[in-house]
Amino acid sequence: MARDRKRKWALISGAVLLVLLGHLTSALEVPLDLPQPPTITEQSPKDYIIDPRENIVIHCEAKGKPHPSFSWTRNGTHFDVEKDSKVLMKPSSGTLVIDISGDKAEAYEGVYQCTARNVHGTALSNNIVIRQPRSPLWSKERNEAIVVQVGGSLVLQCRPPAGLPPPNIFWMDNHFRRLSQDARVSQAINGDLYFSNILPEDTRSDYICYARFPHTRTIQQKQPINVKVIDDGPTGERRPTFMTPTGPSSTKMVLRGETLELECIAEGLPTPEMSWGKDNGDLPSDRMSLHNFQKTLHIVEVTEADAGDYRCSAQNSLGNAHHIIKVVVKASPFWISTPTDLILAPKETGILTCRAGGDPKPQLSWSVNGVPIANSPKDLRRKVEDDTVILSDVQTGSSAVYQCNVSNQFGYLLANILVNVLAEPPRVLTPPNNLYQVITNSRALLDCASFGSPIPTITWFKDSQTSILNDIHENGTLEIHGAQPLNSGKYTCIASNNLGTKENHVYLEVKEPTRILRQPEYKVVERNRVAVFECKVKHDPTLVPTMIWLKDNAELPADERFVLDVDTLTIRDVIEEDEGTYTCIRNTSLDQDSASAMLTVIEATPPPPIVYEQPDPPSDLELTEQRDRSVQLTWTPGDEHNSPTQKFLIQYEDLLHEPGVWTNLSEVDGGRTTAQLDLSPYAWYSFRVLAQNAVGYSLPSQPSRQYRTNPAAPEVNPSDVQGVGTEHDNLVISWKKLQGLQANGPGLMYKVQWRQQGVDQEWASETVHNVSQFVVSGTPTFVPYEVRVQAVNDNGDAPEPAVVLGHSGEDLPLTAPESVQVQAQNGTLAEVHWKPVTPISVRGRLQGYKVYYWRERSLHGEQEGVGKQQQVLTFSGNRSEGHLPGLQPYSVYGLSIRVLNGKGEGPASTNQTFETPEGVPGPPSYLKITNPNVDSLTLEWGPPQDNNGRLTGYTLKYQPVNNTNELGPVEELVFLANETSTTLSNLKYSTRYKFFFTAKTIKGSGPSISEETVIMDEALIQQPSLGGGKDLTEPPHPTSPITQPSLSPIHKVPPKGPTFSSVNTTVTEDGAGVSWEYSGAEKNVFVEYIVENSKEEWRKEFVNGSQSYLIKGLKPGTSYRVRVVARDQSGASIHSTEEHRITVPAIASRQVDIATQGWFIGLMCAIALLILVLLIVCFIKRNKGGKYPVKEKEDAHQDPEIQPMKEDDGTFGEYSDTEDHKPLKGSRTPSNGTVRRDESDDSLVDYGEGGDGQFNEDGSFIGQYSGRKEKDTHEGNESSEAPSPVNASNSFV
Repeated sequence: MARDRKRKWALISGAVLLVLLGHLTSALEVPLDLPQPPTITEQSPKDYIIDPRENIVIHCEAKGKPHPSFSWTRNGTHFDVEKDSKVLMKPSSGTLVIDISGDKAEAYEGVYQCTARNVHGTALSNNIVIRQPRSPLWSKERNEAIVVQVGGSLVLQCRPPAGLPPPNIFWMDNHFRRLSQDARVSQAINGDLYFSNILPEDTRSDYICYARFPHTRTIQQKQPINVKVIDDGPTGERRPTFMTPTGPSSTKMVLRGETLELECIAEGLPTPEMSWGKDNGDLPSDRMSLHNFQKTLHIVEVTEADAGDYRCSAQNSLGNAHHIIKVVVKASPFWISTPTDLILAPKETGILTCRAGGDPKPQLSWSVNGVPIANSPKDLRRKVEDDTVILSDVQTGSSAVYQCNVSNQFGYLLANILVNVLAEPPRVLTPPNNLYQVITNSRALLDCASFGSPIPTITWFKDSQTSILNDIHENGTLEIHGAQPLNSGKYTCIASNNLGTKENHVYLEVKEPTRILRQPEYKVVERNRVAVFECKVKHDPTLVPTMIWLKDNAELPADERFVLDVDTLTIRDVIEEDEGTYTCIRNTSLDQDSASAMLTVIEATPPPPIVYEQPDPPSDLELTEQRDRSVQLTWTPGDEHNSPTQKFLIQYEDLLHEPGVWTNLSEVDGGRTTAQLDLSPYAWYSFRVLAQNAVGYSLPSQPSRQYRTNPAAPEVNPSDVQGVGTEHDNLVISWKKLQGLQANGPGLMYKVQWRQQGVDQEWASETVHNVSQFVVSGTPTFVPYEVRVQAVNDNGDAPEPAVVLGHSGEDLPLTAPESVQVQAQNGTLAEVHWKPVTPISVRGRLQGYKVYYWRERSLHGEQEGVGKQQQVLTFSGNRSEGHLPGLQPYSVYGLSIRVLNGKGEGPASTNQTFETPEGVPGPPSYLKITNPNVDSLTLEWGPPQDNNGRLTGYTLKYQPVNNTNELGPVEELVFLANETSTTLSNLKYSTRYKFFFTAKTIKGSGPSISEETVIMDEALIQQPSLGGGKDLTEPPHPTSPITQPSLSPIHKVPPKGPTFSSVNTTVTEDGAGVSWEYSGAEKNVFVEYIVENSKEEWRKEFVNGSQSYLIKGLKPGTSYRVRVVARDQSGASIHSTEEHRITVPAIASRQVDIATQGWFIGLMCAIALLILVLLIVCFIKRNKGGKYPVKEKEDAHQDPEIQPMKEDDGTFGEYSDTEDHKPLKGSRTPSNGTVRRDESDDSLVDYGEGGDGQFNEDGSFIGQYSGRKEKDTHEGNESSEAPSPVNASNSFV
């Protein structure tokens, strides 16, 4: 026996040595991309009390490679999930979701276990007990009143129903108020209410015990208990005795790891005081607490050492009592050492251990892949010895999951132990190039997590050293004790086994610690003054610090008076509440430092007369945190002279570049005394500070010491770089020079580079000094160049400059456009086409084409003047067509085209000629009325100034206009082209006529001119119209009758004169007509108009070369301003007429105003009279029967108390109704207003309870309903009001 035991431990010790040499299993986890058996990663608790209002979710998650499949057992047998429609297993998971809506949850109570398996093994979950919470009802009981003597003790039992889980107990009264408890009255652990002694005020009938069931969220109550306290005589004081537990001693068992609850409740008078102790030991103060007025002792996380005898003592003035509670500690199974997975390489040996403790000692059983080892196939390489399994000479494919189950009467533990047999070269799991930062003298830990099978060996190297660093943890982590700056650098870890080697690099930076150089100082400050705490800190320059201020170890008050700066805390207008301890904490990402100071606030002394002055200059300028490009400036503020400092102005002097010149650099708030200043390289700085308050600036401070920054290469390149040629064979490269401090160092020059775009050649380069342009000669004409300019100095070059595209100089175009064709669109517009020139012949940037055109002659045969007026239109861009507006109809034009670039115009194309077709003629030159008579007159006219074609005749339209602005019928006459006058006869005497006269060509009628006159006895009264319209077929509405005579002018357009002449306007039904004569060169003519006194933009209508236009869409009854404007191609005004005012009349009605007709007025009067008569009749009808001769009734019946109701209509004898008491809607009251009693038995009177029913004036009930007609008539009428309409309406249903 002893020999076997020795042999066993020899095997175990050898295997353990082998495993420890190669396997640190606790630090290993197999990467998921490698084959491995399943591992349970999540599962529900062993005891799972469900919520019956929600679905049951039983968790079971596992990992493995390949991903495992899942199955379940219930109460030890297979649970077929697919056969139960209420049960769902989540995809790629073993988690069950059970839908218990509509079903009882009891159907799914039981013990569940999940199995996860793949080709490498099987893992099991714990047994999961599913139970439904229960909250049974309180058993019915009849509580008799409890009678107790004053001074006695009492126990009110609760005895709640046993629920799952047990309920929470509390006592309340019938107003749901908790009963107060103290050392005399308290609730025990079991819920009973204990009275150590009774007082008279304990009498009450509503002692109610409540049980709250948390899982079902229900509260149940016990029947109220009635306690009556009597006083039959004096009750003497007595020494304590224990109410619970009883007897001198008791026993309590508790499980290891749980909470021990010991309770002692004693009675006595006076009320006893409780205390606790432990025989032969002390109470564990760190895990012990007293509750319920010292009556309950709690000890958490119980261990075996907590077993023993505990003594509770009760004491009052008459003596004491003791009770011993013997505590026995048992234990459910617990791990002595947690089982760990085993990773082995082929041919290796490993040991599985499953060491557990418990009281009583637990039973242990082994399984493999869910099957007890005793029932699994025999394996000679596997040996089981109690809590140990030895695996020898393992082979590839022998991976498995071993289950170790330990249990006793108090519980069980189940462990899944993975055995994974792999042959894998090393891999480093720590990410590469990790950066570790630590503070000087602190510990540095550099990780090198790895995996491999066999387990890799880890070695470390620093930089390029070959020496091996030895302070390596079992998991591969390198530890450096008390790191110093010299430890900074690159570290390499190498993981190796017999299958390969893998290395990884990490970096270590050792930083300077954060230290407070100037701590806050103790301050005594008068109330309403300013307190400033300073906290200057030194820290590693590569770390970003943050400053936190605390007051009395809490956050600063949220008050605007507290102002934080980089190194200071300023408290303005100090008050008494600001007293306390102020702490500054300077944090970085790696460490922190802190310091504190106190503030004392005292009452302010009587202030002297306030004198406001400029502040004194700051002093003690100090430069700290000096870097190449920045420095921190600190100063001490001067006296503010009763006016708070608003800001500080920081200036600098550059003694190297601009000595004697002080330049503003920065401004900071008046509460700050430090500033971080950004500097430029290659400068000799001196700084000074000025303070400003409401009075003004202080004098400058004394300059700081000089601070020189090192030169550096330029950081910026010249701006506004351009490449433009000024001659056809050069390229001028220009730029804006760097200014002042932008040079960054001595020897500033500009490196100019250029090369032709699209040509494979190197950059040509030239370095120049102190200039802003460079000329490149001998370039081809107008070719693209890439140019760039770089700043350089003695310290280096600026960053690579941006490339700018430029062009060499332009030259005049070589060729003219070809294939020029012109097509007249109408009499005033032509379209011209041409073939664009080739890009190479442009010899520059194409700006467009210029079309030159001129009128040579009219097709009537007459020649134009010697000087032909040439017009030019420019068409921008690469165009091949364009339109020529504003042409003269029936004319011959000439045309040529030139190409245009930045240098100028090229040669002209061959001249082309084209003809414009006929158009409508202009207005006749004049219309004159002669030889007037009482019924006739003569009209004379002249031909149009511009025929615009062959004249075919004239049209005359005229019509009378009466005094009400009504228009008569239109008469129309047509005349031949050679006629110049006509006589009109049979005209109406004393009638005003309006005449419209137009000329015609084959294209139609042109604009008209008009005249109007009145046929009278003695004189001809004429009123000229100011214009003609275009294509007028109907005469316009007249604007006003003619009341004064006027001469008859002849509207003849003169052949010579200003640019615009003969501007006429007229208003017709179709719109406003405008005509004019224009002799200018610009052909872009617009008619523009705007509502008078309006701020809107002028509306523009392009007239396309015509000399008349009809404006349509004008608003009737509105006045407009109208003008004619000639504009150039850019839209600028060249010529303009004066503004003319026109008024569009409101639309004249052709109907007779019916409101002014006599018959209509008479009809309306008759209707009004008839309505009045009907109203009077209705008023009389409405009041008929409503008024009665009250006086006669009073004479006939002196006593109104006994007047009966009238038998004929049911009304009271004395009543004058001035109101319209109508029956309610839906009633069938007869027309005479009576309601007969015998027509319905369903009257409200039948339901009355008295005989005095009345209603107030607002209809509210104030008494009984009226009495019945058949009885009680002797009581008479006791109301002066009519019968209630409510009665009437309810009598007819």
